[in-house]
Amino acid sequence: MKTLLMSSAIAIAWAGIAFADTYRPECFAPAPGTSSIQYDAKEGPYKLAFVNGFAGNDWRIQAIQSAKAWAARSENAAKIDEFTVVSVGNDSAAQIAAIDNFIAAGYDAITFIAVNPTAFEPVIRRAERAGTVLVPFDNVLDTDKVVQINESQMALGALKAQTVMDALGGEADKILMVNGLPGNATDRDRRLGMMSVLEDVEGLEIVEVVGNWDTGTSQKVVADALATHGEFDAVVSQHGSAGSINAMQAAGHPIVPMGVDGENGVRMLMDELDIPGVSASQAPAMSAVALQAAVALLEGNALPQTVFLPIPSVTADDLEPGTNYFPDLPKSFNTGTGFVDCFAPFTPEELLGQSPDNT
Repeated sequence: MKTLLMSSAIAIAWAGIAFADTYRPECFAPAPGTSSIQYDAKEGPYKLAFVNGFAGNDWRIQAIQSAKAWAARSENAAKIDEFTVVSVGNDSAAQIAAIDNFIAAGYDAITFIAVNPTAFEPVIRRAERAGTVLVPFDNVLDTDKVVQINESQMALGALKAQTVMDALGGEADKILMVNGLPGNATDRDRRLGMMSVLEDVEGLEIVEVVGNWDTGTSQKVVADALATHGEFDAVVSQHGSAGSINAMQAAGHPIVPMGVDGENGVRMLMDELDIPGVSASQAPAMSAVALQAAVALLEGNALPQTVFLPIPSVTADDLEPGTNYFPDLPKSFNTGTGFVDCFAPFTPEELLGQSPDNT
């Protein structure tokens, strides 16, 4: 096992940098006002790890499969000495301990979906001292010390809320908001994005429930909300939206505009039931972009500190089987299979052929 230490010096250029000078800006697009980060180059091949937290929904499973599919492609496998995936549950202490273990084992880079956005400053310092690159994605950190890969979560929430309000002509009495897993930045920021639109609607009652980004949980909490509050004018759901739709169908609720996620089964239901609105979500293939960013940093390239990937979305009017949803694939399959400006999207066969287990 080789251990190569990076310089502790990190080149950071603040707002105003010419991002054409960062590596592949067509893929790693900067968030507004972000800095850039660059490390001294290290010789490969590299030891990489993906430390997932919660693994209890289909999105997380496909994120693991996407990471493995990326690592299996020949052009990437040639740069990898070892690739390991672990899931630690919804426990920030366990996640930090796992990251520390990989740092101690001499891993060159670690990607992860943070359980909690505020608990990682000490491990960031330990990683820097050891020469290990950290690249969080999806549930990112409240820090500017490492490169982070994400979509704009506030923009994602705002897109869903604005689409349903446009469908309602800007007026509504009562809307149901199905939130995600509490305690992390993604849930927080998506909710803030939705609220940025909905709080300006005069006289609107907003009923919030916690769906944990899970289909079964969402179905239960939406069923409970319908029993308690009656009918809604629209629904905005972070993820697990098939459960929201199923609960409404079981209750005989009228079809209303919905802002929903990008799972295959959700788009199938939207098309089948003529549900107006938008399907938009985080693409689980973001896990692969995080690994690509980690390797780019190890090779000495400069990247924006905060990368905002484009939000994969389609309106109900533009749904087309075989193009943006797939009737022959599992309903749990997420349609966000890649980012064309970063790498060729994964085929369903590439993803479904990967194990979701720890390796």
